[in-house]
Amino acid sequence: MRLRGAFTLIEVLISIALMGLILPALYQTVDLLRDSNSHLWDYLQKSKKEVAATQTFYLDIASSDGNLTIKKGEFDRLCIEKTYNSLYGLPVAKVCWLVLKDKNTLVRAEGSTYHLPVGLEERVEVDPVMEDLELFDVYWNKDKVLVLLQQHRKEPVTFMVQGITKPQPKKKKSKKKKTGKKNKKNTRPTENNATKAPVSPPPSQNPAAAPSPF
Repeated sequence: MRLRGAFTLIEVLISIALMGLILPALYQTVDLLRDSNSHLWDYLQKSKKEVAATQTFYLDIASSDGNLTIKKGEFDRLCIEKTYNSLYGLPVAKVCWLVLKDKNTLVRAEGSTYHLPVGLEERVEVDPVMEDLELFDVYWNKDKVLVLLQQHRKEPVTFMVQGITKPQPKKKKSKKKKTGKKNKKNTRPTENNATKAPVSPPPSQNPAAAPSPF
């Protein structure tokens, strides 16, 4: 039986040197994979958030009564006076989509009744949606609403909502004046209102009282 001898000192040193060269490369590869997974996770989360925001935007318009207000400027501002798509359990909500100057952040404001800029006493929920926005345009033509969104160095997002018509103003009922029929007076002569011919008084029976013809 042939016995194998132990590792020599030179073999051990060579092994340690090889491990010193391989381990840093392995650690670097693991770090790259970890960073890649982290970036992928962040991208998926942002994409998921963008998709959810786009769906919410779509439902806000589709669930409205057509009373939309679009204010043009560097970035459009869209206010929906009444929508049934509420994120906070409101039966009917007023929702405004606008871009803040801070980092060009697109936000969604929801409340019962409020005015922009929001006052201190008004209760409004404001949710940031996207940052670094370069394009935010809203177009309304007949019954179609077109929305364009684009972030910095990203592909634009567009969607269209159909069947949105402006509410027609209610017609005021004209109050007709009731003119009563004038009762025509009976013009037929009767015993009461007939004009009687003047009757000359009878001649006096007293001859002295009769006027003289001369």
